[in-house]
Amino acid sequence: MYSTSPSSSYTAPAGSRLDGVNDEGIPFSDIAGVIGCHLDVPVVSIPREEAHAIFSLLGMVASLDLARSSDGTKELLGWKPVQHGLLADLEQGHYFTK
Repeated sequence: MYSTSPSSSYTAPAGSRLDGVNDEGIPFSDIAGVIGCHLDVPVVSIPREEAHAIFSLLGMVASLDLARSSDGTKELLGWKPVQHGLLADLEQGHYFTK
């Protein structure tokens, strides 16, 4: 999704950690808000324990701080994201049908 061109290819040493993200530190609530808006579903905040009880593993994962950074990927490969960031991409609405 974030390659510099459709024919781009990159090679990294075995064991390299590559994160292909353009945006860093987007709060989960912002992502949920955009999705809820496009699906006409209300989005509410609930306590962590309640999320775990309702959503099991997904609730636990959603409550973690899993921010990613592509700084290492950019440095190692000379990679630069050229597409929209996550929220801008979601706002386009092409993921949602009503």
